[in-house]
Amino acid sequence: MDLNIVYSFFLIFSGAAVLASIALLTRQPLILAYIVLGAMVGPYGFSLIDNLQLLSDIAEIGIIFLLFLLGLDMQPSALLHVLRKATIVAFVSSLLFAAVGYSVALASGFTQTEAGVVAIAVTFSSTIIGIKLLPTTVLHHRHVGELVVGLLLVQDLIAIIALLILAAGDKNLSASNISLTFLALPMIIGGAYLVVKYVLLKLFAKFDRFHEYVFLLAIGWCLGVAEIAKTAGLSLEIGAFIAGVTIATSPISQYIAESLKPLRDFFLVLFFFSLGASLNIALLPQIAIPALILSLVLLAAKPTIFYGLLRMVKEDRKDSWEIGFRLGQISEFSLLISFLALSQKMIGEAASMLIQSTAILMFMLSSYIVVLNFQSPIAISDKLRRD
Repeated sequence: MDLNIVYSFFLIFSGAAVLASIALLTRQPLILAYIVLGAMVGPYGFSLIDNLQLLSDIAEIGIIFLLFLLGLDMQPSALLHVLRKATIVAFVSSLLFAAVGYSVALASGFTQTEAGVVAIAVTFSSTIIGIKLLPTTVLHHRHVGELVVGLLLVQDLIAIIALLILAAGDKNLSASNISLTFLALPMIIGGAYLVVKYVLLKLFAKFDRFHEYVFLLAIGWCLGVAEIAKTAGLSLEIGAFIAGVTIATSPISQYIAESLKPLRDFFLVLFFFSLGASLNIALLPQIAIPALILSLVLLAAKPTIFYGLLRMVKEDRKDSWEIGFRLGQISEFSLLISFLALSQKMIGEAASMLIQSTAILMFMLSSYIVVLNFQSPIAISDKLRRD
């Protein structure tokens, strides 16, 4: 690790500690402190840290661990049951969210192509925010947590299709690419299950006294399946989730989950920091009003649409509202869609900035709503704080 990385980590974690203290004293969500710090010391602020690509790559590991730990807490039978219901809600809600995003972007003066990209970008909810604010030991074993996870997983698959379409550009979309990607999913799940059953569980049972070995084997398995999934055209996050689910039935899964939590939190601080640092403040005056309008419309539309659809599939009224608010932001996939569409010259920099600004604004506002009203690990109220 060179001096530049050490200096960057010093600024990030020392600065985060200071701002997190202020956030807690003023009863604000900690995520807000990390994003604000990124905007302050990143290339568009005081420019104290400028190697954002490296930090972003490192931060992605936190997302991978987050999904791996989530998988460790999900029993395969419960997951299959909830996915059947989540698939219908996820597909219908995606179409409705896209219509909202397209309409607002078009009314704000963007071209039809740019409005189409904005529509795709606002379709999904954030896996990071949604799962980070789930109480691990309370909701994952309850229906609310299972539905949140199921909806996010189906949305991730839809997002992968959207990314494949954008990656194909305006020339031609290869249906075979999409078919191969979805054919790879059951193959990876089946292969992972066999490796766990005949190799990993035997190794865990034989060497469970060596805690560092269990730790290393778990990390290696998580990152290995994640890379296989990425190579097959899926995402690192889906691969990590599969890695976790396949060993969820093992008695050692809870020990692994507890061991990896500090590592996950370390990398997630970097993720939210890099998110704030990527915000180009100079362009804000140009897109501030459209971004604010789009954010507020979506913050109202997402919980309402989720509530209506979940009620249609016979979900409880209280649970439907809670799920809607927990998924009431747009996704980190939106940032990737924005970058890819800009590189393909499908949208201009203003449209890209609109997507980025809306994502960050909704991350913050949605986090406020959840932290102040529902159980979460970082709730300010003792009554709502659960992990």
